[in-house]
Amino acid sequence: MTAIEITGEMLIGARSVRGTQGVVRSMNPATGEELTPEFGGGSAKDVDAACTLAMRAFDAYRATSLEQRASFLEAIAQGILDLGDLLVERVMSESGLPRGRVEGERGRTVVQLRLFAGVVREGRWLNVTLDSALPERKPLPRADLRAQKIPLGPVAVFGASNFPLAFSVAGGDTASALAAGCPVVAKSHPSHLGTSELVGRVIRKAVADCGLPEGVFSLVVGDGNAVGEALVSHPAIQAVGFTGSRRGGRALVAIAAGREVPIPVFAEMSSINPVFLLPGAVAQRAETIAQGLVDSVTLGTGQFCTKPGIVIGIEGADFDRFQRAAEAAVEAKTSTTMLNSGIHKAYEHGTAQWAGEDKVDKLASGQASESATPTCAGQPMVFATKAQHFLTTPALMEEVFGPAALLIACRDADEMVAVAEHINGQLTATMHLADEDAELARRLLPVLERKAGRILANGFPTGVEVSYAMVHGGPSPATSDSRVTSVGAMAIERFLRPVCYQDIPSALLPEPLKDGNPLHLWRLVDGKLQQP
Repeated sequence: MTAIEITGEMLIGARSVRGTQGVVRSMNPATGEELTPEFGGGSAKDVDAACTLAMRAFDAYRATSLEQRASFLEAIAQGILDLGDLLVERVMSESGLPRGRVEGERGRTVVQLRLFAGVVREGRWLNVTLDSALPERKPLPRADLRAQKIPLGPVAVFGASNFPLAFSVAGGDTASALAAGCPVVAKSHPSHLGTSELVGRVIRKAVADCGLPEGVFSLVVGDGNAVGEALVSHPAIQAVGFTGSRRGGRALVAIAAGREVPIPVFAEMSSINPVFLLPGAVAQRAETIAQGLVDSVTLGTGQFCTKPGIVIGIEGADFDRFQRAAEAAVEAKTSTTMLNSGIHKAYEHGTAQWAGEDKVDKLASGQASESATPTCAGQPMVFATKAQHFLTTPALMEEVFGPAALLIACRDADEMVAVAEHINGQLTATMHLADEDAELARRLLPVLERKAGRILANGFPTGVEVSYAMVHGGPSPATSDSRVTSVGAMAIERFLRPVCYQDIPSALLPEPLKDGNPLHLWRLVDGKLQQP
């Protein structure tokens, strides 16, 4: 049994602080019950205290050895597991998610932390590069040049609404920032206050147990925008990690850009994740694809950022078969609880807008559920329209976050390619194809490369692997920076920058750059890759 308790306090370094700016409570979306304890909202003064501690801790933390930092991440992972049912049950009560989903997400969170521990130990992310001096070179000699990547500085991390653990206080943004050597000031999502405090206390304990400066981690609380704005505006903060709405992400980008010294915001915002059904695939397996699609659309009540939102096919008998199968699959689904009343309200607004379009047909709805409260019940739905209408109606490209999808019928392959060209930036794009679809797939693929961060064949995009090759990013509005990913080992790149050292005496060089490779790292020496 763990000794950690939920107190309703913020964690400002080693101090537990009761916020004084109003009262914030979490609510159980499945029952409508307000949860205890109540939390005090933080102030700009609290944010300043946390950020100042983070800045003071930065140089000492980034100077830790790779092994120290990796062990710290592993300690956080183990601490999360040690919370046991206390954490699982709190997540369930604050999110309405079933136990299996919560335990799976806890596992993913632990895997992320352990992955980055391994990444840190390998050291490839330092990108160590040495160019030997060439004193005899004509017409000018070359100096001794050595480069590595160093952390940016303290990072602000915003907890996400749809992943209380994996994209929250100890989620991928925090794990990758800490791995890079950046202290973190996290902001709890208002829906997950107790969950955030429990995980925050685990991180704080790991900071102390590993002998790190207290400012390596802080956790602030606030309802509304004031605390978040103060956090992004604070001069100590050097980067921001955010997962949420397009409006919220763009607001943070604007604040960061308006600072005297602008900083990057790595915001994952919105995506409709198009699925293209090529004719040969639909002819062979229309019913199988339809069932898989609806299962993906309704997974987690449609609250995954990679949920397929639009499905594009070529009209005809086979696409009609697919549509009928999708209708039947939706009608067999039952409404389930959404994460909070705000998300539910936005879902109802989005589906009502679709239903209100003259040239959009509502095909089917799922069954009502007695277990989900009316204020948070997400009812599965499927709609249909023609490509001509989609191409001339910008509102149909807006994300509807929840268990609904829009089927789009194209007249021919050319119109399917036109739809692909029309779609804006996405996290994912999927093609279902058979051997006879190769020519059309070759036309689509270069378009989809420009549009999405991950391209799938004969699968569904829900489910993001935590691995070295995964890319969870894409052009705007999917994210605010298409050059990076928020999931997988490459996520560490967001919080690093290169520094070159010219003719620096050996005694002053960072350990990764010293002759003899004392840390046994992969290094690029005079253009040739050298193994440890």
